[in-house]
Amino acid sequence: MNRPLFLALNLYLLLLAGLATVSGDVLALLAPLALYLLAGFWRAPAEIKLHVRRSLSAERVSPHQNVDVTIEITNRGASIEELTVLDDLLLGLTLLEGETRHLIRLAPNGSASWTYTVSGLRGDYQFSPLRVSARDSLGLLQRTETLPAPARLIVLPFVPRLKQVSIRPRRTRVYAGEIPARVGGSGVDFFGVREYQTGDSPRRINWHISARHPNNLYANEFEQERVADVGILLDGRDRSNRFGVDKSLFEHSVIACAAISDALITQGNRLALLVYGQYLQWTIPGYGKVQRERILQALAAARPGGSEVFASLAHLPTRLFPVHSQIVVVSPLVPGDYGALVGLRSRGYQVTVVSPDPVSFELSYLPATSEVETAARIVRLERGLLLRRLQGAGIQTVDWDVEQPFDAAVRAALGRTPQWLRSIGRPA
Repeated sequence: MNRPLFLALNLYLLLLAGLATVSGDVLALLAPLALYLLAGFWRAPAEIKLHVRRSLSAERVSPHQNVDVTIEITNRGASIEELTVLDDLLLGLTLLEGETRHLIRLAPNGSASWTYTVSGLRGDYQFSPLRVSARDSLGLLQRTETLPAPARLIVLPFVPRLKQVSIRPRRTRVYAGEIPARVGGSGVDFFGVREYQTGDSPRRINWHISARHPNNLYANEFEQERVADVGILLDGRDRSNRFGVDKSLFEHSVIACAAISDALITQGNRLALLVYGQYLQWTIPGYGKVQRERILQALAAARPGGSEVFASLAHLPTRLFPVHSQIVVVSPLVPGDYGALVGLRSRGYQVTVVSPDPVSFELSYLPATSEVETAARIVRLERGLLLRRLQGAGIQTVDWDVEQPFDAAVRAALGRTPQWLRSIGRPA
């Protein structure tokens, strides 16, 4: 029961008691309560007319980096004797300094401001409206409203630096880059020999072969290097990432995606991102620093989830990726993924799988018992068989133990092209 109603009920009961007993003392008790109630209504807060503004010291930060949040409030209406302002802290942010709740008094056209400091995990944080409550000094009447104060904080994922990610797609684009194009022309690596043509540099003449053909000259041809279309697939399914209430490999997968994306965009490639989990989150292909920022923001907002539709990789929308392009799949993998990945390879895509090791991850927090060790050996054998079957289907695989830094663990595997992959498409 609110306070005004309680006071009114007491006044009514005292009035009835005074009339029934015809007692002036009882009726005299009505005076202070009536004056208190009238004073409360007289000094009750009028319509709340506030202008609020929330500003951040930075809108794009790294994980656990401090951010100052400043709240500014200006009163455009009548005087407010007691104003309570509450800024709800979003899940994922940690309050380091200051307070999110303040009690202030505002005169007409008066203003107040304060600052608190937060830090957070990877995420895209949209701040909620402020909750304000105005009441009189007697605490009798209160008016509550929510006031919009939009602000957005993006905590980007950590990006390990990779010098190079070697890929070998079947088709490249026309622009110069760092990916061998399987086409003769200007380049660094030897590609073949052809007849000397007018305009060729004399330095390209292959004198050993020309000496065996006195009537013709032959010139060396090098392999052109171009940019390529690359699609990164981030597996966000709960069934492949979650191993308990608060145990998930998804954060490690996001770090791997961020590192690979940064390296491939630095090489000049055209990059796209698909987050495959509870729903599809698609970042259209693009080049350069703008695309890098788009992908990092998409990774910041990515969340794992479960879905009956996307429980299997068999429902991948492959038409989003250009034909014969490179697809990098970042996934812990489950046994049923083999058919879907081989299906991508059979459609002409060059596939690379970067797989955070779920076995070592789960062992890191399980008790060291004989039963756990036996189960781990069995699961590790199954995983090793799956990876070897993928390699036998022409899919490059990288097994990453998440206990090691990503850049150090996969530098050797991603920094060079396997010999069997180097030979694909070479002239006989």
